[in-house]
This record gives sequence, C-alpha cells and structure tokens, in this order.
Amino acid sequence: MAEIINGLEISKAIKLEVKEKLQTHYDEGKRKAKLSVIIVGNDSASHTYVRSIAKTMEANNVVCDIHMLDEETSEKEVIYLIENLNNDETVDGIFLQIPLPKHINSANVTENIHPAKDVDGLSPKNLGKLIVGRDCYVPCTPQGIMHLLKTTGIELEGKQAVMVGRSMSVGKPMVSLLEKENATVTLCHSKTKNLQEVTKQADILVVAVGRPHMITADYIKTGAVVIDVGINVDENGKIIGDVDFDDVFEKVSYITPVPRGVGPMTNAALLKNVLKAYER
Repeated sequence: MAEIINGLEISKAIKLEVKEKLQTHYDEGKRKAKLSVIIVGNDSASHTYVRSIAKTMEANNVVCDIHMLDEETSEKEVIYLIENLNNDETVDGIFLQIPLPKHINSANVTENIHPAKDVDGLSPKNLGKLIVGRDCYVPCTPQGIMHLLKTTGIELEGKQAVMVGRSMSVGKPMVSLLEKENATVTLCHSKTKNLQEVTKQADILVVAVGRPHMITADYIKTGAVVIDVGINVDENGKIIGDVDFDDVFEKVSYITPVPRGVGPMTNAALLKNVLKAYER
C-alpha cells in the first residue's frame, strides 16, 4: 500500500521558517517584504490561484500587491506595468499569473521581468542559470516537488525518472533538477509514442499534463513514486489530478494526493523565493 506524501503538512515548516526569518528583519526596523502579482483577464482558475497566493503571503509576513488587469489589456500595457514594478525599490518580487489572454505573448512579457525580481523563476536568464547549475530562482512547482522528494527520503541517484509534460514552468526545469541529483531522466509529451511503455520504466514518475485521470495503473511500474501536478475539475466540481489516484494506489510506493499534494508546496516555494529576493 502506498504512502501518501502530504504536501500541505510539509509546506507548513517552510512557511514557518520564512515567517520567522522575515520577522527578524522587521524587528531590526527594515521595511516589509513585498510581492506584486499581475493577473490579466477573467479566468476563474487563475483568480482562485492568485487568491491562494495572497493568502499565503499575508499569513507569512509578506505584503501582497495584486494588479488585476482587464481582459482587453494590451501586451504593451502589461510590459509597461512590469517596467514600473522593476523600478520600484519597495517591490521585491514580481509574479505574473499565466495563462494570459490569447492576444498577449507570455514569453515576451515574462522576458521583461527583471531577473532579480523573477520569483517565479521563468525568465530566460533564470532558466538558463538553472540548466548550467548556477544560483538562481528555481521555478516554484519543480522546487516544491524536489523538497517533497528529499523530505520524504526518496533516493534519486541512479533512478529512472520520467517527466510527462514539457512546459517551461514544470516539465523542463523538473528535468534539470532531477538530472542534478543524478537521476536518469526521460521527458515525455503529447507526441511521445508508446507513452505507457516509457512510464512503466519509471522509478519516479512526475505528471503535469492537465488531463484528468490520464495515468492509470497500466502506466505505472510496481513500487514507483508518483508525483501528480495536475489540477482538474470533474463534472461534480471535485478537484482531481492527472493520475487516477484510486486506481494506482495499491501499486505505488509513494504518491501525492490532489489536492494537498504539490499545490501547497508551490506556494511555499514562491514564499522562499520572495525571502531570497528580499534578502538580496
């Protein structure tokens, strides 16, 4: 029977550590840390996530300044706001909520966030540093996943790891982090042939594709560690993952639930990155 990796519980220790470190700075008379969040449009899932970020920040000694922009906001206007936040010395970190409306190129906008304030770790400079192994802001979800694996005591060196999903925010940086720990990593995506054969070789399987219950027991090696990044809503309004939790549970050794798995760790990692930016 699988052991459930409870990200909600593990994230509490990270948040407490950050909160205490920030309070030490404040007790010395320093200004409060500040995160500026930009959200464009009316996507309900995005607004829900931004509210969770604000709740995490405010509960842990960080000022959270949310900039809500209309759906019709132009790419130029978003970049102008980012430039102003880059130049604001009271702003430590900038978080851009993605997806953006279709008329805005996410890559163009992200590139304008100053690397020193890119607490989501998605600017080209930070991603480049991650790949070559230099100090940088590590993207929040992969960072949170690595903390889960290490805290749980899961051995990575020499293991076969499979990443399903090749996004810039999860898939590609996750590959770099796993390789850094000497795992042998395979990256899969929508064009991968015989996906089931590949995933069944995985000692560690990370799934981030946004397809509810795509991964069933037939895709899993007995005793595998399964990390489910997916957040989907079923026909009953229930939040479910990309992995069919009930179907695979008896076959795996460790698994993250959805919710209370990877999600809380993403917010905790963002909080850590804000602290890092503040202390710089």
